[in-house]
Amino acid sequence: MVIGLDCAEPTLVFERWRDRLPTLSGLMERGRWGRLTSVIPPITVPAWSCMMASRTPGDLGIYGFRNRAGHGYDDLFIANGTAVKAPRIWDLATRAGKRSIVLGVPGTYPPRPLNGVMVTCFLTPSTQSQYTYPPMLKREVERVVGEYLFDCTNFRTEDKEDLLRQVYDMTDRRFALAEHLLATKPWDFFVMVEMGVDRMHHGFWKDMDAGHHRHDPDGRYRDAILDYHVHLDGLMGRLLEHADDDTVVAVVSDHGAKRMDGGIRVNEWLRREGYLRTATEPGGATPLSGVGVDWAGTTAWGEGGYYGRIFLNVRGREPEGTIDPADYERVRDELAERLAAIPDDRGEPLGTRVYKPEEVYDEVNGVAPDLIVYFGDLRWRAVGTVGGDDGIHTFENDTGPDDANHAQDGLVVMAGPGIEPGPVEGMHLLDVAPTLLELLGIEAPASMRGTSLLAAGV
Repeated sequence: MVIGLDCAEPTLVFERWRDRLPTLSGLMERGRWGRLTSVIPPITVPAWSCMMASRTPGDLGIYGFRNRAGHGYDDLFIANGTAVKAPRIWDLATRAGKRSIVLGVPGTYPPRPLNGVMVTCFLTPSTQSQYTYPPMLKREVERVVGEYLFDCTNFRTEDKEDLLRQVYDMTDRRFALAEHLLATKPWDFFVMVEMGVDRMHHGFWKDMDAGHHRHDPDGRYRDAILDYHVHLDGLMGRLLEHADDDTVVAVVSDHGAKRMDGGIRVNEWLRREGYLRTATEPGGATPLSGVGVDWAGTTAWGEGGYYGRIFLNVRGREPEGTIDPADYERVRDELAERLAAIPDDRGEPLGTRVYKPEEVYDEVNGVAPDLIVYFGDLRWRAVGTVGGDDGIHTFENDTGPDDANHAQDGLVVMAGPGIEPGPVEGMHLLDVAPTLLELLGIEAPASMRGTSLLAAGV
């Protein structure tokens, strides 16, 4: 039984609130637990698929929600389940004759056949889509919970009361469906992912964290994230009633969370430094698509998000490339060094990390960014707008209010027969699938990147 909590932060669960979370603390007392280092980048898409397949983003060719389909300038696509070609745990369980329940795991829309049942993820367009396998399960879902909620309609909102209502409603319906499926469907492997933790962190982190630049110690939502964790802990306790003494229970997250200090307007920085030339002069802070790009005068451009992606305009690779392939590494190294040196708004070092895909992945498939940038080690997000008089630092998110960024480490708590209690260090997200397969008595494919945590003494 695997309960996934998107964005669950180990410092909150293991330290700050452990005594308020009896279900999780009980699992910790009788099992192994610790930080779970995520992939680079630590983003919901592709991290859950990486976990379930034990393959890196480079293996999958998925580097975030939006990916380049080719080397054109306007060919970004959203990576849903059709982009995931590697077998995941339930695929391997199906081949082995095992039965699975898969509920809300990112990267499962559109649904594919399996030996068991599936309800797809937050990337499902709407309940008008076919979101279950088998297809007739959809009617059963609607009978049990009414309209199923894949996600909040908008978690980057100033209407915090509405956000709270949406998150609780979504979570309660998902767990009600989980209980129903556990009680009525045969299973050897159960896995669900709840998105509510992530939405609460992005929506209410400033209210909880005294170190956040917008923190109000008397704010009405200062306990919102704690209250939600307590509620969630109770729901998980009800799920555990469906786990007998022979069942191993694992609670996992794909990444953690930390406060967001601000944003670096990466395209505006590229423009000011002469790497990016816009087709028209922006009148104010404007998305790059709103002003156009003079590609013949452009060396590099970026995409915003919780981490930055930099793409180089290479001759013979991009349609109007300007960088001689012989100069590619020199230009890339120069950009990496200069991006890492961008200071914060007070002129202090940010501690930015810049990665080359081939240095972090053994295999690089699809069209990877030329550089992956963690501004401020993920305390600052990348913002894609250009223009305006506010410089390259911003404290307004271009996609709406957002208090938190992702942290590199998620968490794992695992308890059950044969698992000795105690904290463990050095666990990686890619180790989850080989571990679960060993527990299921299924041999892990040689293509998997991780190793079983059981072999490591877990």
